[in-house]
Amino acid sequence: MNVIDYDAVTLGNHEFNYGLPLLDLWIRQLGFPALAANAVNAKTGKPAFLPYVIKKVSLGFAAPTLRVGILGLTNPGVAIWDKGNVEGRLRFDDMVATAAKWVPIMRARGADLVLISAHGGDSGTSSYGPELPNENPVALIAQQVPGIDAILFGHAHNEVVERFVTNERTGAQVLLSEPSKWGQRLTRMDFTLTREHGRWAITKKAATMLNTNTVVEDPKVLAAVRGQHQKTVAYVNQVVAQSTVELSAAESRYRDTPILDFINHVQTAVVGAALAGTAYADLPVLSIAAPFSRTAVFPAGDVKIRDVAGLYVYDNTLEAVVLSGAEVRAYLEYSAKYFRTLAPGAAVDPEQISDPTVPDYNYDVFSGVDYDIDISRPSGSGSPAWCCPAPTRRSPTTRSSWWR
Repeated sequence: MNVIDYDAVTLGNHEFNYGLPLLDLWIRQLGFPALAANAVNAKTGKPAFLPYVIKKVSLGFAAPTLRVGILGLTNPGVAIWDKGNVEGRLRFDDMVATAAKWVPIMRARGADLVLISAHGGDSGTSSYGPELPNENPVALIAQQVPGIDAILFGHAHNEVVERFVTNERTGAQVLLSEPSKWGQRLTRMDFTLTREHGRWAITKKAATMLNTNTVVEDPKVLAAVRGQHQKTVAYVNQVVAQSTVELSAAESRYRDTPILDFINHVQTAVVGAALAGTAYADLPVLSIAAPFSRTAVFPAGDVKIRDVAGLYVYDNTLEAVVLSGAEVRAYLEYSAKYFRTLAPGAAVDPEQISDPTVPDYNYDVFSGVDYDIDISRPSGSGSPAWCCPAPTRRSPTTRSSWWR
């Protein structure tokens, strides 16, 4: 990032995955500010990171300097997803309220152009419910907070080239753009400015999307990452298993597949071994896993780390939790909201079977218990039919299926 010459970066939820000491070390290495206005020190109530930066931009020898304010907003879901790293240390405030607090301050301190860099989506909904501030409030920020010119956002892995949202108080059009994921795209925002009453005013704004694989690699960037790149390639190409047949995750959302069973089998074995000799040793071990990928494949023969990483994309933390039977039923019912409700006898298209508002990674499949999901009944109308835990807890089987 220093070689690319960033002006600022906003912390996202994954920046907190490896603990605050490593995050602090990383920030100290940056040649530019790391922003997160709504991440607050839990003890002092003060910002834990720099809230914003105002960058002076020269527009030519005779033109007055343009002052560009950049406000960073991170995702409140960190309080859940990285609870072990941040509990008691950081508080994550509402992104809309935080923007409403800081945008007037930035304007008062001379910002001609106010941009928000937000790690959140624009749908106005959250994957974790109402217990924390909104996970995806970008459109609400544009609508409710005056004084914002544009918002660059990311989190939902969508591609939004250009969207305008009308601010309900000023009538101004706020420009929004989300450049997909994993550095595949780059948003370019263009602003046309004029001088009015001794100040810069925007007369036109637009966003376009650039595809990063259409340009020649910068040799300075390649040189900076070459050593780590080679180490990573060598690591992910290590063989860690053998598979007698090819295993695909393509149907894991709606059919029992061995490749998803593999995750549950590994989790069950590890937890079962950890419980041996404890007060919980005789409890049946259920395991949950989600169909993280529709494209993951274990090839017949050598299975490498890259194949496993393609199946289980995220470095999540394995934890064992004691649940009652009623809680398991409630969990299954909650997970089943992933599916659309279809009339009995209706044709079933596997590609259209899920609710588009529920991501695949929020549909959990259980092993160690047998159950069916009746998608002719509305979500929440009753617990899924289920029976007893599988008799052998160290080698559980999964039969999660849909039927009508």
